[in-house]
Amino acid sequence: MADETDAAGDARPSGDPADPTASGSSSGPVEPVETGGPGPAEAVDATTGPTAHRQGFGASVAAFARKHRLALSITAGAVALALLGTGAVFAGAAVAGGDEVEVAAATATPTPTADPARPAPASAAAASRIRTCSVADRAADGRLANLQAQVVNATTGEVLYDRGGGTASRTASVMKVLTSAAALSILGPDYRATTTVVKGSEPGSVVLVGGGDVTLSRTSSGDEGVYPGAAHLDDLAAQVRAAWDADPSNPPLTKLILDASYFGGDEWEPSWDPVEREDGYMSNITALQVDGDRDDPYAETSWRSGDPIGRAGDAFADELGGVSVIERGTAPAGAAQLGAVSSPTVAQLIDKALVVSDNSVAEMLGRLVAIKAGTGNTFSAINAGVLQGLAAYGIDTTGITVVDGSGLSDDNAVPPAYLTRLFVKINARQANLGVIMDGLPVSGQRGSLSYSDRFAGDNAVADGAVSAKTGWIETGYTLSGVIRAQDGATLTFAIYALGDVSDDTKQAIDTLTTGFFLCGDNLSNA
Repeated sequence: MADETDAAGDARPSGDPADPTASGSSSGPVEPVETGGPGPAEAVDATTGPTAHRQGFGASVAAFARKHRLALSITAGAVALALLGTGAVFAGAAVAGGDEVEVAAATATPTPTADPARPAPASAAAASRIRTCSVADRAADGRLANLQAQVVNATTGEVLYDRGGGTASRTASVMKVLTSAAALSILGPDYRATTTVVKGSEPGSVVLVGGGDVTLSRTSSGDEGVYPGAAHLDDLAAQVRAAWDADPSNPPLTKLILDASYFGGDEWEPSWDPVEREDGYMSNITALQVDGDRDDPYAETSWRSGDPIGRAGDAFADELGGVSVIERGTAPAGAAQLGAVSSPTVAQLIDKALVVSDNSVAEMLGRLVAIKAGTGNTFSAINAGVLQGLAAYGIDTTGITVVDGSGLSDDNAVPPAYLTRLFVKINARQANLGVIMDGLPVSGQRGSLSYSDRFAGDNAVADGAVSAKTGWIETGYTLSGVIRAQDGATLTFAIYALGDVSDDTKQAIDTLTTGFFLCGDNLSNA
């Protein structure tokens, strides 16, 4: 298939109105306009040429006028009246021909007046630039299925390319960008989720209270699993054991109560396919779990269980030692705290959610946003919480529906046009949005855009130039972010390939994105 992308912008599509032959225009080169006055080669001697004749004629007229003063006065008056009438006719013709044109008649020093009913002429609109670099063949790739896309010049705000940009559709994991932006607004980049242990109401019991930290790890302190900077159960258990043993009135510690009430409602969003848990991409969303409930705490993709709370309890009991009973419950009000550990910061969690598209972390952020925003602690509270957080950025959120924080649901809906505008602010690092810019995958260099099947082959020309969030669900692939184009322009973009997609849809998206990179600000919407 012929590649229509012309990085230099020299090739002009057929029928481009900038080409006179293509538009049918017969206008040719502009010819010089004659002024009617003598040029330098036509200079006339004032003593022998027309000037001298005019002077002689003027003397004769003066002599005649002295003899026939009355007749000339009558004649001059008639001529003046005739000229005045003629001028009025021409003035009327000029106004009738166009409302914006006014012609003054040659009368005796009239005082100009403005007609308040007549609007002032509008400034002429600047001519729009004709862009000539087409990505039509790339966009026509059948692997893109039902394509929606938009590209914006981040400097000027001009929409360069649009295919259904105003239609809200499912985003896949690009939703994590919105969740992250809301978390920065509502929670702030330095917020941490804290897991605590308090004294139970029964003798010999303690309560492990989940604070929503899915990164809490059962690996040994100093040994990092998939979550850098995570808190560790062995550290928490050591604090609890030291505090318990420090009070000689305490009986042996034999009972552990698990309190995961910080999150409410369903643990699994009803629109999610359970295969995502079996295949190791998503855990149940609970306020108490360890390592994102991975079977292997060192593997990004690892089987998840149906009982993350129970597994966390078992792991903590092993660290405490001596526990014979584990049950569910809630912490008594005002109970003495025996230990506490905290998650990585929101900024660190966003990096994890974006660079490798960690679903459990994104859901953690979405739920914490809802709780802090006061909209609730269930899945149904996330929409209002995230929208409240996004309101701080001043972009119209009409049409947006947020079902989850990760983008796994087909029921999420965001217009590509919202993403291109949000990424203008992210690129400018407004508020705390630079955290998102720093956390994005980068083509050929970082995260999910550095895998061997992304920006390979001819698309490697854009290595390092695309910072964007990837997305994939069974019904679509997406990509949205920032392009540092070949011509130096900075573009924001969003691409949705929805419907009957396959694994190689990723490559078609990369090819279209590379086309945007090559075209830059010369990108044609044709």
